[in-house]
Amino acid sequence: MLNTGPAVWALLAVLLPVAAAVARSALGLPVRQLLAAGLRALLQLAGVAVAIAVLSRSAVLSAGFLLLMVLVAAWTAARRIGGNTGVHLAVLPILAGAAPVAGLMFAAGVLPPLPLAWLAVCGQLIGGAMTATSLAGRRIGAELALRHGEVEAGLALGLEPRAARALVARPVAHEALLPALDQTRTVGMVTLPGAFVGLVLGGASPIDAGLVQLLVLVSLLVVEAIAVAVLAFLAESGMIRPPHTGDTAQA
Repeated sequence: MLNTGPAVWALLAVLLPVAAAVARSALGLPVRQLLAAGLRALLQLAGVAVAIAVLSRSAVLSAGFLLLMVLVAAWTAARRIGGNTGVHLAVLPILAGAAPVAGLMFAAGVLPPLPLAWLAVCGQLIGGAMTATSLAGRRIGAELALRHGEVEAGLALGLEPRAARALVARPVAHEALLPALDQTRTVGMVTLPGAFVGLVLGGASPIDAGLVQLLVLVSLLVVEAIAVAVLAFLAESGMIRPPHTGDTAQA
């Protein structure tokens, strides 16, 4: 779909600094943050490209790589949420969302018992759960900090700490699902997803390609909804306390 060669490297050398400059001048983000993200993506993709041939032949190595995916996803989400959120807590919503859906796909025979298929599909599910966990954690934390007075008012009225937090956190938790919802609603109209295009170019019928892509999108909705629900439960229970929420309403 795209021509590769020296022009790609030249274009990357232009686009990444432009992104960093815009983010710095308009959004106040450090230049090194975007530059480091681009360089890290290059190194990781190169490493995965080299390793994928080995991983695709070994179920044990593929399982180990999936575990690494989960740990990196949990570490990333924990950093984004901040506060007392550690990897041991961030991993819970990610696994709660991705593991049951992947298991159901395998049990139904939709996901073949091939290491490469597991890596490709489970990687998407883990990534979706990570994004939803990060967004929900940051949004809930900001809301609890902004409306801590309402939590205190709920406690004064006799509500349990979890119920008082839920009054504030639960109504905004669903906002973490908006990117996945928008992607599903506009698929085929705004973007042509990679899985769909790849299957069509590989010779699959448009109907089969559409069914696969629909399954991916709906699976991501389920994964992210579960991840957000679990994250909200942990935050409302006081197990996860993002920055600036204080210790108000601790049990």
